[in-house]
Amino acid sequence: MALLERVATLVRANLNDLIDKAEDPEKVIKQIILDMENQLLQVKTQVAIAIADQHLLEKKQKENEEKVTEWQRKAELAVGKKQDDLARGALERSISYKQMTESFTQQVADQKTQVDNLKSALHKLEQKLAEAQNRCDLLIAQQRRARVVGKATDAHMKMTDGSASAGFDRMKNKIQRNDAISLAKAEVVGTDTLDDKFERLEKEDEIERLLLEIKSRHALNA
Repeated sequence: MALLERVATLVRANLNDLIDKAEDPEKVIKQIILDMENQLLQVKTQVAIAIADQHLLEKKQKENEEKVTEWQRKAELAVGKKQDDLARGALERSISYKQMTESFTQQVADQKTQVDNLKSALHKLEQKLAEAQNRCDLLIAQQRRARVVGKATDAHMKMTDGSASAGFDRMKNKIQRNDAISLAKAEVVGTDTLDDKFERLEKEDEIERLLLEIKSRHALNA
C-alpha cells in the first residue's frame, strides 16, 4: 500500500546525510519531523481500521462455522426421519457455508498479516520520529553554541585589529556567515571548552584505572 511505502521511505532516510547536504539543516529536520508526525497519525488510523476489519472477518468466519454445524445437524435429523431429499438440501447448505468459512479463514489470515505489517511500520516510525526529534534538539543546541562561539571569535579578532572602523565592518559581515565557518574559526583560535577539559581528565582517569586492572591481573598470574 502507498502509505507503507511512504513510511518506509521516511524510515530509511539517513538523517545525517540530509543534514549535511542541507543549506538550512534545522529547517530540513523540522520538515522531516512534520512529515513523520503526519504519517504517524495516518498509520495509527489505518491500524485501528485494520484491526476492526479483522474482528469483523473473524465474526463472519465464526457465524459461517456455526451455520455449517447447524445444517449438518439438520441433515442428520432429516435422515433420522427418513427424508433423504431434505437431508440432501441440508448437506448442500452445509457445504456452501463450509466454503464460505474457508474463504473467511483465508481473509482473516491475510488481514492479520496486514495488521502486523502496519503495527511494525508504526513502531519503526515512532522510533525514527524520536531519533529525528533528538537530532533536532541537538542540532538547535549546536547552532546556538556555534553562533555564540562565532561572535566571541569575531570579537577577539576585532580587538587585535588596528583599524576600529574596518574591524567593525569585518565583524558585522562575519557574524552573518554560516555556523560551519564560525566553528572553523573557533578551532583556529584554539580555545578548549570546559567540557573538553573535563572530558580529557575523565579519559586520563579511565586509562589509569584500566592500566591498574591489567597490572593487578598480571601480578596475580605471576
